[in-house]
Amino acid sequence: MENNSRRKFISNTLTATVAVAVGAPLILNSNPASAATNSIFNPAEPFKFTQVPLPFKYADLEPSIDALTNEIHYTKHHTAYIKNVNDAIIAEKIPYTTEKEFFANASKLSAKARNNAGGAWNHNFFWESLKAPGATGPDGKLKDALTSAFGSVDKFKEEFGKAALGRFGSGWAWLVNDGGKLKIGSTANQDNPWFDNSELKGTPLLGLDVWEHAYYLKYQNKRADYITNFWNVVNWEQVAKRLG
Repeated sequence: MENNSRRKFISNTLTATVAVAVGAPLILNSNPASAATNSIFNPAEPFKFTQVPLPFKYADLEPSIDALTNEIHYTKHHTAYIKNVNDAIIAEKIPYTTEKEFFANASKLSAKARNNAGGAWNHNFFWESLKAPGATGPDGKLKDALTSAFGSVDKFKEEFGKAALGRFGSGWAWLVNDGGKLKIGSTANQDNPWFDNSELKGTPLLGLDVWEHAYYLKYQNKRADYITNFWNVVNWEQVAKRLG
């Protein structure tokens, strides 16, 4: 029964990926600037989103995140977001020339452009937030910042887990730096804290994908277990680098 359910989920995932990506969103690593109001679409050299090389092998995150999930997530879902947003840029003659401009004008974009831009950037950010199991946890300035903001690293993980578990439906949980203050929150679908219409504002430091496609093959409906095991594969060095 479990194997049949797994095969059915894989089949449904592969056939539905592109359709799902059209309705999904994205993020970025520097403060979004105000979009230039006189930007002009350049059909000869349109801006394109790119997919980062996966910084680990599919099986490197096991047992916390399984190889098949990583493969499907990266080659099907993420690749579809990249393709769909770049198609939208051309079809809709979107004039923005940087990720910053996209996010600063998210509320003005079509659902296809907005959601897939979010999905493209958020996943690049997500992959770079992960590494093979073995990390002992944050230290130095990052540990001090988390302890100051939340009481302890364990308390931070608890609050972050609540945000991830409490996000109804699909979305993301985030740790952000908002003007020197660390905050935890979540966004729906593929939105992120750079979006001009996001309720959660700040520079993303860590993000967790809580769409079912990120964990269903291994965890089925047990999102809480996925969140717990996420801490085994966090790239704390990358998070510290983002904090500065």
